[in-house]
Amino acid sequence: MTDGLDRLKVLINSSTPIVVMETSEEMRAVNLVRAACSELNMATFEWSIADGLLRSGSNSPVEPPRLSPPVHPELTTVWNQGSRNLTQPRTALSPTSGEADRLTRAVMSAVGADNATAAASGSIYNTREPVQVLANLESMTIEAVFILKDFHRHMDDPIVVRRLRDVGQKFSTNRRTVIITAPEITLPPELATLVEFFDLPLPDRDRLHEIVHDSFKRLSKTYALKLELDAAGVEAMSANLRGLTEEEAERAISQALVQRYALCPETVSDVLEAKKQLLRHSGMLEFIEASDNMANVGGLENLKRWLAQRRGAWEDSAREFGLEPPRGMIVLGVQGCGKSLCARALAGEWKLPLVKFDTSAVYDKYIGETEKRIRKVFQVAEGLAPCILWIDELEKVFAGSGPDSASADAGVSSRLLASFLSWMQDRKAPVFVAATCNNVTVLPPELIRKGRFDELFFVDLPNQSERKQIFSIQLAKRKRNPVEFDLDKVAAAANGYSGAEIDAAVQGALYAAYSEKKALSSQSLLDALSQTVPLSVTRAEEIAALRKWAKTRAVLASTQDSTSATA
Repeated sequence: MTDGLDRLKVLINSSTPIVVMETSEEMRAVNLVRAACSELNMATFEWSIADGLLRSGSNSPVEPPRLSPPVHPELTTVWNQGSRNLTQPRTALSPTSGEADRLTRAVMSAVGADNATAAASGSIYNTREPVQVLANLESMTIEAVFILKDFHRHMDDPIVVRRLRDVGQKFSTNRRTVIITAPEITLPPELATLVEFFDLPLPDRDRLHEIVHDSFKRLSKTYALKLELDAAGVEAMSANLRGLTEEEAERAISQALVQRYALCPETVSDVLEAKKQLLRHSGMLEFIEASDNMANVGGLENLKRWLAQRRGAWEDSAREFGLEPPRGMIVLGVQGCGKSLCARALAGEWKLPLVKFDTSAVYDKYIGETEKRIRKVFQVAEGLAPCILWIDELEKVFAGSGPDSASADAGVSSRLLASFLSWMQDRKAPVFVAATCNNVTVLPPELIRKGRFDELFFVDLPNQSERKQIFSIQLAKRKRNPVEFDLDKVAAAANGYSGAEIDAAVQGALYAAYSEKKALSSQSLLDALSQTVPLSVTRAEEIAALRKWAKTRAVLASTQDSTSATA
């Protein structure tokens, strides 16, 4: 919270007229503003359509009382919610607490005697409507911070926008700030030069530890909870909560505690399941179960060796050795040859969480909303770090980001590409991006250059040795002993088949054998293969062109084989 608090204090002290907090955690945002104003000894007011404008704390949870002034008058001690003593020197921008009270009285005086009388019993008179409260703010000259809750619902009123612009222009000359909190907000262009956006940071591991402790302590007052989790278990629970907001983390922990009536090893799995549901409801990221590992992927020895060399490169020991966390890879190639399987198996091999980026959900019909959504994806991914971010079919996201995209989609694709490139270049968190692609020729060149991704791999149709491995894996998965089959003969018959087509052939042979009440045999597999026309025949020209492009531009994921597949 310290970084966010310091950032907010800078915005207030620098006379930023309007600050927008786009978040669903309204109480956390309000408490952060209160903490900042407490350290700056500024008056804080809150507005809602239900209550009008009132002094912060008169109709909301009261913060812990301020400690008495210390012996040395040049220092002011503040007690905040984290039970930390913070000392701040008195400056021209940080008056004493007595001056803050004087400013509050000045506010009441500025809005008139009738308003002051009304404020004594609740909200300031005649501030319920948005236009009315802005008119009152415009007439004020004292230094204070005004929180406007859910103000996004009134931004389509031209009078409100005009009033807010007038307030912003006047507030920019001294230390007065309007803070707008809303789950989502679309700002009119008239306010663009007056607004700063403030993002609430996701809780780090230390803060998550505190949330686990505080939630257990709070619920223990109501329920008879048992403490059966050691320090390592609390650490694992905190790791499972990474990527969630504070309110989401508290809700996940509370549900797990009430369900088990204990803080036990089972609650560690419970909060992970809750996080999966929350990410799924976000509509942009999906938590993927990674039960496979690279042993379940046939062939691709070059790719496996490259990944094995980078395993654990995000750990502290690797950083001390001088290594940076790997950035990611693009795996392109023929459809059905295991590109997506590699992403899932990699997460299982490295034992890292795997989140899939839903590329279709990021686009929004409103200008500017798509960019906000992609930033949210980056923020959550970094909160989950170390993790693997899987982007399937990369070309569908950025294929329209060329120089002519502005005429097609108002430049959204170009701005989305710019945001992604900037994040890929500058991010520090260990997020490994595993991107798959079927048609790399439509991708912009700046996306595939070194520095964005670590490597570009080409996955071709499996060769003879890889086809034998794939048959062996698929048969073992279906409770058959691979040594009972003539894998050399079956693999040779599957020349030109992709891994997905081999999987489908094994499944088809099983259906046929089951219906005929026969045991699965090599001949069953050969019959199933003979009834399939592989992609290497129906799309031979496209595959040949892809191979030609990748020959000098990508690294082969497989080792060379004298009996390679032919299209």
